[in-house]
Amino acid sequence: MIFNSLEFAIFLPLIFFLYWFVFNKSLKAQNILLVVSSYVFYGWWDWRFLSLILFSTLVDYSIGLQLRKEEVKTKRKVLLWTSILVNLGFLGFFKYFNFFLDNFKQAFTFFGYQIDGYSLNIILPVGISFYTFQTLSYTIDVYKRKLEPSKDFISFTAFVCFFPQLVAGPIERAVNLLPQFYKKRTFNYTKAVNGLRQILWGLFKKVVIADNCAVVVNKIFANYENYNGSTLILGAVFFAFQIYGDFSGYSDIAIGTSRLFGFDLMKNFNFPYFSRDIAEFWRRWHISLSTWFRDYLYIPLGGSKGGTWMKVRNTFIIFLVSGFWHGANWTFIIWGGLNALYFLPLLLTKRNRKNTDEISKGRILPSVKDSVSILFTFAITVLAWIFFRADTVDHALNYLANILSYDLFSLPQIAPYKTLGLLFVFLTIEWLGRNNNFAIEKFGERWYKPLRWATYYLLIFSIFYFAGDQQEFIYFQF
Repeated sequence: MIFNSLEFAIFLPLIFFLYWFVFNKSLKAQNILLVVSSYVFYGWWDWRFLSLILFSTLVDYSIGLQLRKEEVKTKRKVLLWTSILVNLGFLGFFKYFNFFLDNFKQAFTFFGYQIDGYSLNIILPVGISFYTFQTLSYTIDVYKRKLEPSKDFISFTAFVCFFPQLVAGPIERAVNLLPQFYKKRTFNYTKAVNGLRQILWGLFKKVVIADNCAVVVNKIFANYENYNGSTLILGAVFFAFQIYGDFSGYSDIAIGTSRLFGFDLMKNFNFPYFSRDIAEFWRRWHISLSTWFRDYLYIPLGGSKGGTWMKVRNTFIIFLVSGFWHGANWTFIIWGGLNALYFLPLLLTKRNRKNTDEISKGRILPSVKDSVSILFTFAITVLAWIFFRADTVDHALNYLANILSYDLFSLPQIAPYKTLGLLFVFLTIEWLGRNNNFAIEKFGERWYKPLRWATYYLLIFSIFYFAGDQQEFIYFQF
């Protein structure tokens, strides 16, 4: 079941009604409803994968209880590593088995040996990378005594499978989300309206921006040999907005939906394409994953406190692992490596925390300095996105080579005026709302009610009238 589907349009109001008007007398009943509805939501793709979520839930719940009782350090470590190996084992098998097998065979072929082996026809469970990291955060925090282990199995199960963010995040920390399942929730009209507003903006990002960009991107990347350099640049730029509209749109819908049920999820995107350097970009892009790797991998490795070699090593580890997390393909690893190369100069010159202030504070338009910095950061980000989007490394390299052809400065062979116009409107709204949690959070709150509602209806009209061809959310494959 996807957010921009008729099924979800029926599912959400039904669960909302049951949650607040039928099961509202009991916290436990509300949590049971969330568990059942979340399993229905996830099982809509393939009910067989529900067993993976249930098994992961049972393992981490049981290990959490054992960690509560165990005081011997070595035994605590055994429990922690059991959780890590079980969770990463499932993730590794379903996501990376064929990748390692194929590369193993290719390595021996390079040295003149032929190894027979057959790749398995493995179906990647939707969202496995997200809920795996979420449950790992629980076990690690319990191990570090930052969190009391849950004794409420229903609440813990609801935390693991909470349907708004189950498939593509945000990747919530147990210390933030789990306690919310223990507390009695009362309906908050202001929070619900804010949630609906964020859902509306998320749908606009996905259906109007991402799906329209996808039509152009798919055409150009599939036939890049037939287009001139300027058209290929257009395709790469459109992909940058496709993936942003697609993924941040999903996060907006997830966060807004959670608010309808009385939950607060972490902010996952903070207007990343207005970043003035790559370090700021990574503080604003997919925040839940970036901070997860920072807290559970980068800092335990020593972070940036050691010498130059340690800083370089840790930076490459964090970005390469992040790339590999996205998919079992060398294109993602190269994408991660490029971002590490972008980041290193800022880290080594101690300028990675330079741009932490508000972007062009108090200005309607950015300053010349900010404009140059934003455009440069966007340009190198788009360059890296080419590897992310390409099917293979050869595809990406050939795409780049064709960009640098003799006809680079000729007019694009494709003129998607409608999509360009929509992007202009979108970026204008995002820029004006860049200091909010999402662009239209406070949009028109001082306006007369008819004008405010007219704006909402205009967005709804745009979603139906300007909708592109329906595309699956990009991050479902991760």
